[in-house]
Amino acid sequence: MRQLDEYDKRILHFLQKNNRITTEELSHKVNLSQSAVQRRIAKMREENIIEADISIVSPEAIGIGITCVVDVVLLDGSSKAIDEFKTGMQNCEEVSQCYYVTGSYDFVLIVQVKDMHHFEVFQKKYLLDNKNLKHFYTHVVMDRVKVNYSISI
Repeated sequence: MRQLDEYDKRILHFLQKNNRITTEELSHKVNLSQSAVQRRIAKMREENIIEADISIVSPEAIGIGITCVVDVVLLDGSSKAIDEFKTGMQNCEEVSQCYYVTGSYDFVLIVQVKDMHHFEVFQKKYLLDNKNLKHFYTHVVMDRVKVNYSISI
């Protein structure tokens, strides 16, 4: 991956705060021409430096009432078992984030559900009935103290 210069970093900084900012506004903020800003953004999208342009939806607005952090330990740590678990989590709509981690656990999941009944259905289907799952620990989020989707540049 190529090195980003200061202009790229400044463009990314502003896009992370508001990806609906116009190239005209960006050009003034970073002191480049509008066409130069457009070219740089297009190149960063092409190179997957900018992975996606998305809208972040409030969980409450769509009926998501509970977020859980789930620590998972697999029974078998083979590459096949790990890949199967990854695939299962990628296909699970309740899992918004899945991390394969080092340490005491194999995976950490961020699970978003409507209510505890919904979580019970999720855990039965994806965790309790998974023959390769040794055990899991669930932490129910009481308060979203900080949620930040931007990366410090």
